[in-house]
Amino acid sequence: MASQTPKPSTTIAPPLVTNVAPVPKKPAPAPQSQSAASVVKNFVRGGLAGMFGTCCVQPIDLIKVRIQLRSEAKGKTGKISLNPFTVMKELYVEGGLTKFYTGIDSALCRQATYTTTRMGLYQTFFAMLKERKKPGQNLAFWEKALISLGAGACAAMVGNPFDLALIRMQADNTLPLEQRRNYKHVIDAIMKTVKGEGITGLWKGAVPTVWRAMALNFGMLGPYDEAKERLQPHIKNVTALSLSSSAIAGFFAAFFSLPFDNIKTKLQKQRARADGTMPYKGFFNCMLKTIGNEGILKLWIGFGTYYVRIAPHAMITLLTTDFLRKYI
Repeated sequence: MASQTPKPSTTIAPPLVTNVAPVPKKPAPAPQSQSAASVVKNFVRGGLAGMFGTCCVQPIDLIKVRIQLRSEAKGKTGKISLNPFTVMKELYVEGGLTKFYTGIDSALCRQATYTTTRMGLYQTFFAMLKERKKPGQNLAFWEKALISLGAGACAAMVGNPFDLALIRMQADNTLPLEQRRNYKHVIDAIMKTVKGEGITGLWKGAVPTVWRAMALNFGMLGPYDEAKERLQPHIKNVTALSLSSSAIAGFFAAFFSLPFDNIKTKLQKQRARADGTMPYKGFFNCMLKTIGNEGILKLWIGFGTYYVRIAPHAMITLLTTDFLRKYI
């Protein structure tokens, strides 16, 4: 009987699963809006940084104001020195080292209002726009410029009363004795201004102050962030990156804002003539008279001194703000 060959056993493979649902991807976290505390911190950091910077550069600011006022007088007499070292020597003879801090109380009050507002608004607006961007996407330069201009304009209106008091306190000692207002301190300067010119007198020179603040912010805050973004691939050291970016921002801040600072100084320190008329009728009238009497380049009179005042202040403010982010 022939033997039968056993049939090979067959294993049935399980059916292929072709309709398995894909594993859902973890959704990207939605950008979180700024809390009220973070917004407040933006303003606190900006104000503290601005006040610290002012304490460092106040003597240079006083020299800058004296040069601007002397330029105006030189257009009439032609016999006044505009050399910053000459002005420095004369200030020291007048009152020693403390003379260089004339109006420091007003300057600090100004920073507590003006710089607090402009830095706080800029950082807050910057963060708001950043929330709307894709991860890793930076703001366009025009966006930085726009929020710089807006923050500067708002801050100028808030800080103008103290800015006016600062200019008048610094200019008072340059006047003849019979024309001096003899301010005791910043509150005295504000009260005398209100008494003599009304509450609106505190916003005298507000138009050039707004223009100056917009130009200053435009040259300082936008270029600072832009420079950091462009230099970051080439400068790995964080401190060196911040210093380089703030130096660039300081130059542009000084260049764009000095003409408006010059006009602002003249408008804020002016007083009525014997016939009751004012030397300048307004912003454009003052600018045209300055160009006519002193030349267009005199809008940048004292640029070296102004740059030495603005650039370090911008650098100190920006670096201090970055430093304070670690603790506030």
